[in-house]
Amino acid sequence: MASNVTNKTDPRSVNSRVFIGNLNTLVVKKSDVEAIFSKHGKIVGCSVYKGFAFVHYVNERNAPAAVAGKDGRIIAR
Repeated sequence: MASNVTNKTDPRSVNSRVFIGNLNTLVVKKSDVEAIFSKHGKIVGCSVYKGFAFVHYVNERNAPAAVAGKDGRIIAR
């Protein structure tokens, strides 16, 4: 899986990307993020940084489903 496959100017690329904030990256790893968010569609990219992550889906319809399904949820403490 490529980690940097997003195009910052392509609207479809932007619309298929999900930002995950307040992420405890000392506990939650890239594989955890991929496992949790892959339930909402095929992931083509996942980037994890200190405190946040981005998930990029193949289909831009998957991103809103992921946001609706995970918004406000606690993934790890």
